[in-house]
Amino acid sequence: MKVKAAVLLGLASAVLVLLPANAPPARSATATSLTTIAQALRENPVYVDPAARDQLSGQDERALADRIENADKPLFVAVLPADYPTASLFQNLRTATGITGLYAIRLGTRFDAKADSRVLPGTAVANLVQSVRGTAEAGTQLTDFTTRALTNMSGRAPATWGSPDDGGVSTAGLVTAGGVLAAAGGGAYLLVRRTRRRKEQERQAALDRLRVVVDEDITAFGEELDRLDFHPAENGADDAMRADYERALDAYDTAKSAMAAATRPDDVSAVTRALEDGRFSLAQLAARREGRPLPERRPPCFFDPRHGPSTTDANWTPPGGAPRQVPVCAADATRLADGRDPVIREVDSDYGRRPYWEAGPAYGPWAGGYFGGGLLPGLLVGTMLGGLLTTPSYASDFGTSGEQGYGGGDFSGADFNPGDFGGGFGDGGGDLGGGGGDFGGDF
Repeated sequence: MKVKAAVLLGLASAVLVLLPANAPPARSATATSLTTIAQALRENPVYVDPAARDQLSGQDERALADRIENADKPLFVAVLPADYPTASLFQNLRTATGITGLYAIRLGTRFDAKADSRVLPGTAVANLVQSVRGTAEAGTQLTDFTTRALTNMSGRAPATWGSPDDGGVSTAGLVTAGGVLAAAGGGAYLLVRRTRRRKEQERQAALDRLRVVVDEDITAFGEELDRLDFHPAENGADDAMRADYERALDAYDTAKSAMAAATRPDDVSAVTRALEDGRFSLAQLAARREGRPLPERRPPCFFDPRHGPSTTDANWTPPGGAPRQVPVCAADATRLADGRDPVIREVDSDYGRRPYWEAGPAYGPWAGGYFGGGLLPGLLVGTMLGGLLTTPSYASDFGTSGEQGYGGGDFSGADFNPGDFGGGFGDGGGDLGGGGGDFGGDF
């Protein structure tokens, strides 16, 4: 009997030795699949796991989802139990969801977020996570993060969120049809088609807004030609003057024809390039007639291209921005030297009449034709339009480079940069507890 007891005791000890000391709890083996979470996030911006319902009430979940949907931004929030597996969590969730955006996850009392860089740069994501790091209560933390993120991120909400009506087809019907077609890739095709249709509607709205501004520019240039006291056959006119005059007339005709044929916002760049060429030709003609040296080729006046070619560079500081030198006409140079405000071109925006560089992305092609793609971002650094010009999604929707890309809210499937979602959970400083450190000297 003592021998048998000794054998049983030895077997039990062997079993204990073979069992890992840090074996995961049983919950991990039955964790909600990423496919289920991703499907929920394609239909709604907030997902709360049943095992984490104590973290966020249904009422708070709906309020958070409403806030995101009303802002029309691609922000996805998931609340998961504390023991949910974290290995490659963000990368795998982004792949399963397939939509370009900002993804925020709360695991128990831990929080982290990652995003496609075209929606929000990695440094901005890390700073936003750090700003809510010490908030223990889930509802407050997620609300604070959402509020701050929505004011910084770009992109639009995905077309799959809460569409109550789509040509008479119910949302439930679309979801059901999407599930049937998903096995053959039809679901992805449906999302891409809806995204393309939405983006085409946005481009058309941008073009309609641009058309008003460009028509004003064309009219103003035509009035300059009408006021011009020059006739090709007048006394003293030579071939060089006549050539300048012909180039100005050709530029006017080119601008009108290009605007009439425009079908996309970036087509407007050709119109404003033609107007800039025409105004420089008139400046050359005026110099020849007055016996002055011919002007150097310079960009138009930054504050309003209708002022004509710039004559010098002047220091200017936009509200809340850093000082920079911008090309200005003689009149605005005098105003600035006297401490007065320049005469700024204002256009219609969602916020009323604003300077063109604060009126939204639609005006990028208009300004780009006047100033050129390489010069414009430097002039506009620190302004709304300047920030948008550097994003791939801007180039895809409104830019002049022809670059393709997925903007925020687009269905891109697994076509994204894994580096944007790499690293472990909490690598960006999202874990609660621990020292936050200094700001690093940047501010």
